[in-house]
Amino acid sequence: MVNAPVTTGLEARIAAEARALGFAVCGFTGAGENPLRAERLEQWLGEGHHGSMAWMETRLDHRRSPQGLWPEAKSVIALGMSYAPAHDPLALEGSDAHARISVYAQGKDYHDVVKKRLKALARWLVAEVPEAGVKVFVDTAPVMEKPLGEAAGIGWQGKHTNLVSPTHGSWLFLGAIYTTLDLAAAEPHRDQCGSCRACMEACPTDAFPAPYRLDARRCISYLTIEHKGEVPEDLRPLLGNRIYGCDDCLAVCPWNKFASAAQAIAEFLPRAELVAPRLEELLALNDAGFRALFSGSPIKRIGRDRFVRNCLYAAGNSGNARLIPRVAALTGDPDPVIADAAQWALARLTASP
Repeated sequence: MVNAPVTTGLEARIAAEARALGFAVCGFTGAGENPLRAERLEQWLGEGHHGSMAWMETRLDHRRSPQGLWPEAKSVIALGMSYAPAHDPLALEGSDAHARISVYAQGKDYHDVVKKRLKALARWLVAEVPEAGVKVFVDTAPVMEKPLGEAAGIGWQGKHTNLVSPTHGSWLFLGAIYTTLDLAAAEPHRDQCGSCRACMEACPTDAFPAPYRLDARRCISYLTIEHKGEVPEDLRPLLGNRIYGCDDCLAVCPWNKFASAAQAIAEFLPRAELVAPRLEELLALNDAGFRALFSGSPIKRIGRDRFVRNCLYAAGNSGNARLIPRVAALTGDPDPVIADAAQWALARLTASP
């Protein structure tokens, strides 16, 4: 059910159509700049917490506010689609044979699924109000979806910096529609984290220097997905068997007890081969095998080399001697990052107990 603080006019009709398209939450906010939001973004960038994600800095003016990206915008429709898992995301913690893939990447690529439905909602809106200008965004544009979602009343940014819904927990894919329509804005959602620190305490790499602040350079999601080179040696053991993303801070959020897997879209249901993938098989992937296995998956975008690098770190952390032949075969890989990861993993697997 869409949780939308709306009026009985156009906003209510938009929310109803959003619900029909599978969105779990829908809210509305203005497109102008919020000085505090912009200040926090600049502080985060100034502290270097974005790591090597240079696009965060180069497109700062666009990211500061919706009107910075599209001056004609007057309102933002903030939307969220549930991907609440039916299984325990932490169930494979400590496995010496299986790798862990973040829940969001076990099904179809959310960029495609969410954008398709955003476009459908935008088309409906233009049909209802022909003079409406619209632009749709899912994650790949300089849009601050989480702060906008909080401003639109669909949830609040928790201490892990992700959006939390009181009825859907932390498992939400976010999207936004910018429009030239002047829609009634909601009241910003109030923070309901209270004294809870579960997400911060669960982080394996201490990536939260303070509540509501994330240092991406220590975040496992950043390290396994965005970071292209060698992962610092002091952080490698902390990756455990996580090879694409990390769910720990989301999985422990108490608000997830209200999230239901029944609300998730069918396209987000996990592929069986990605729920508990075997490290031994993943380490054997060549480029063609990688592309075939992850066709239609967001994992495909990081490429075989970065993915195998992650698998080698997991192998080195496994203590599983059965993986030694696969790891040893990669010590001479043409990619120097893979070769380094393989040598590191081999040294750990062959070290005297």
